[in-house]
Amino acid sequence: MSPPLLKRELGVFGATLMGLGSILGTGVFVSIGIAAEIAGPGVILAVGIAALVAVCNGLNSAQLAANHPVSGGTYEYGYKYLNPWLGFTAGWMFLLAKTASAATAALGFAGYFLNAVGVADRTYLILTALIALAALTLIVLTGIRRSNIANTVTVSVTLLSLAVFIATGLPEIRWEIATVQNDSSIGSILHATALMFVAYTGYGRIATMSEEVREPSKTIPKAIIFTLVLTMVLYMAVAIVVAGAGGADKLSLQAGAAAAPLEVLARSFPTPGVSQLLAVGAITAMLGVLLNLILGLSRVWLAMGRRLDVPRVLARLNPSGTTPYVAVVFVEITIALLILVGDVKTTWSFSAFSVLIYYAITNLAALQIPPAERLYPQWLAWVGLAACLFLAFWVEREIWLTGLALIAAGWVLRAIVRQPTRN
Repeated sequence: MSPPLLKRELGVFGATLMGLGSILGTGVFVSIGIAAEIAGPGVILAVGIAALVAVCNGLNSAQLAANHPVSGGTYEYGYKYLNPWLGFTAGWMFLLAKTASAATAALGFAGYFLNAVGVADRTYLILTALIALAALTLIVLTGIRRSNIANTVTVSVTLLSLAVFIATGLPEIRWEIATVQNDSSIGSILHATALMFVAYTGYGRIATMSEEVREPSKTIPKAIIFTLVLTMVLYMAVAIVVAGAGGADKLSLQAGAAAAPLEVLARSFPTPGVSQLLAVGAITAMLGVLLNLILGLSRVWLAMGRRLDVPRVLARLNPSGTTPYVAVVFVEITIALLILVGDVKTTWSFSAFSVLIYYAITNLAALQIPPAERLYPQWLAWVGLAACLFLAFWVEREIWLTGLALIAAGWVLRAIVRQPTRN
């Protein structure tokens, strides 16, 4: 007896908004500032290179999702087109990276929110993050339709705040510094590119929820392409404002810039109210990212439960077949545990390594699709594979060594968990 399937309720518009809701959070409100401090004006080039790599990966993800439209993303593609160990590795890296990212988003929301309401006591940070996590988990438990409505609201506010930031920041640009200068070394640009690549990867949430999309062979490629194009235009505009307005220098001089770089930069703009509006946009963005990460993580746990790589109970659906409720609750618990730790300073770099390995496996799987079933040329998969493996090792040495150790730990865990099934 085959396991019950989730209902298909999303079209192109809803799937695109889910992709944007996953991308427009820490990626634009935090990572561009971090990348600008690393590469200076070279952040513009880093954003462009990361976009090209994301296009290759996005099209290959769309190809795979259209050919194999089930929840789980590259975890499922690895199983179908490669082998169980690579499929498990993809799922394992996704879970590690995105659980930490979800905790970071929750803490980021709490920080922005407490600053906005003027609460200086940081003891409320963890409590506020846990309340936000609990509220969004309840929304996810009600099913994808209500989740989509909540996502539409958060994305709309986020887009408005970023549009105002760009419009008011463009007159402040000094075009002579909005170019790559000699102090932007190749190494710093590649490091920034690796970090910026993560800022594009929310489109993968569309693929992980492909079981809930109507006409997946048509809807998923369109939604991923629309999401990437809109994100590229937005990121490039924000990067030009950050670099051209002297953002790298201003951010390095002001306290709190690492957590809220765009808000810090917006304070220097003559137009009143921009930094406050940006703070509101950041708050909604963090909520949107957290919502989409809960959705994406629960769908991967669902897929792994179906494969018995984790306990089967995680694949259990609610009576209406709209939500893997056990997986959702388990995701809430794991995120909450990381929130309680409270300090995940290396999360973004660790996510960069983990996600690049994840998409390397995506591209490797895309190479196995028969020519007759291809939507896009094979060379896109080769470019994506090479770029992901190359960029993965431009993060700090300690980060990628830790990542490799955790891959090995995951393999050992899988071997132990599955041992009884062979007896």
